Amino acid sequence: MTNDQGQSSAPLAPRPIAWTIAGSDPSGGAGLQADLKTMHGLGVHACTVVSALTVQNTNGVFDIAPVAPDFLRAQIERLAEDLPPVAIKLGMLGGAEQVRAVADFLDTTDAFVVCDPVLAATSGTALLNDEGRQLLIERMLPRADLVTPNIAELGKLLGPDFQGLENIPQAAQALLQRGARAVLVKGGHIGGEFCQDYFSDGCQHFWLTSERQLVRHTHGTGCTLASAIAAVRALGHPLPDALVIAKAYLNQGLRCGEDLGQGHGSLAHLGWPDTPGDLPWLTATPGEGQARPQFRDCGPQPLGLYPLVDRAAWLEKLAPCGVTTVQLRVKDLAGAALEKEIVAAIEYARRHAIRLFINDAWALALQHGAYGVHLGQEDLAGADLPALARGGLRLGVSTHNYSELAHAAALRPSYIAFGPVFATTTKLLDHPPLGVAGFRRLAQLAPAPVVAIGALTPERAPALRAAGASGFAVIGDIVNASDFAARVGQWQHVL
Repeated sequence: MTNDQGQSSAPLAPRPIAWTIAGSDPSGGAGLQADLKTMHGLGVHACTVVSALTVQNTNGVFDIAPVAPDFLRAQIERLAEDLPPVAIKLGMLGGAEQVRAVADFLDTTDAFVVCDPVLAATSGTALLNDEGRQLLIERMLPRADLVTPNIAELGKLLGPDFQGLENIPQAAQALLQRGARAVLVKGGHIGGEFCQDYFSDGCQHFWLTSERQLVRHTHGTGCTLASAIAAVRALGHPLPDALVIAKAYLNQGLRCGEDLGQGHGSLAHLGWPDTPGDLPWLTATPGEGQARPQFRDCGPQPLGLYPLVDRAAWLEKLAPCGVTTVQLRVKDLAGAALEKEIVAAIEYARRHAIRLFINDAWALALQHGAYGVHLGQEDLAGADLPALARGGLRLGVSTHNYSELAHAAALRPSYIAFGPVFATTTKLLDHPPLGVAGFRRLAQLAPAPVVAIGALTPERAPALRAAGASGFAVIGDIVNASDFAARVGQWQHVL
């Protein structure tokens, strides 16, 4: 391989391989065609195994021709020996013998399996007979790392008692008891202002909420979501992150789709999602997803240099240097001593127009009228967030990945911090460094100003600012500098 100057360059690393085993949709909106567009757009190499041919357009499905089981097995065998998958998306399989052929292969692979139990078309046409449905329950569910039924499919798998919003958690539990390793119940077919999906793996559970989009081009939503999850898992993201990214991809496709055909046209396929409005928000209950708090913003000025300090005395040192945003992060005091430090910092910040955020100690911050509080993910559950919002405090939230970003979005905070961007010695890392590219992708989806944190220096700031950073949270680079004022000056010059 050569570059534009004719010089040799290293070959690109091969993309992860994901398979889709599904039916062909000649209208291009669902099935293999939607899966291919989705997987390619998200950056994996997609391979296709054709389980059935269909006669369909945007108005519905008119006929189905399942692929002969031996031919289906041959497709799988030849692909497996040359292009083994990291992840597999299962869609419409066509019949019992096709389900059996695929299930036999799944017993031989450790690929991550997303099973979209396509049992009927939106128009009502049956896409899998009763024998095939029973085989799917008996053999596919126990091998599925994730199964993604919609409300209608829950009724066919479990019975009509599981089709209401209030019964979705019980339905997910029933599928887990039948062997599925994780379940995402899609609630888009339930009416209302919001679309709400429920996830559970038996240990972790949450709701993903998005505003309902009243559009006609909805053909292929289930196929697209399942193949997006498989693609993002193939890229190495944890399952909760894959669900958030896939939902944002789906929302993007709904928002930007074209009204093609006379019926339900297909989604747009535009690659990695990069618009904050497409991000779903993650909550513990559906009610929290429908009634989010709203925190005040930090004003028109960027957060800029944002030192994290452990004593109020640092504010007196930093204010003359032009620092206007500070976080008080005290880890070695408690009780009256901690309160005294917080009160001193709040009073000084108020007199000198410093945007002071108190780390963790939200009750003291609320009691003494702080400008804002900063909370980590583990601290959010214990804080009285409605009281903080009513009190007019600003809220900053730490995040490290896409599922935590979706959790932060549910709170509509004043800013969202991403990190660590680079490896740091300040604290033991529970999350790998994002790097500038990873930070940029998260920042593009953030619905609030973004703060970067993690081994930041003035030299690294321009790239992060170009990637979307409004604030630069700094600890050691300021407090450990031999001349902190000179170091602040370097930061101010860069920013």
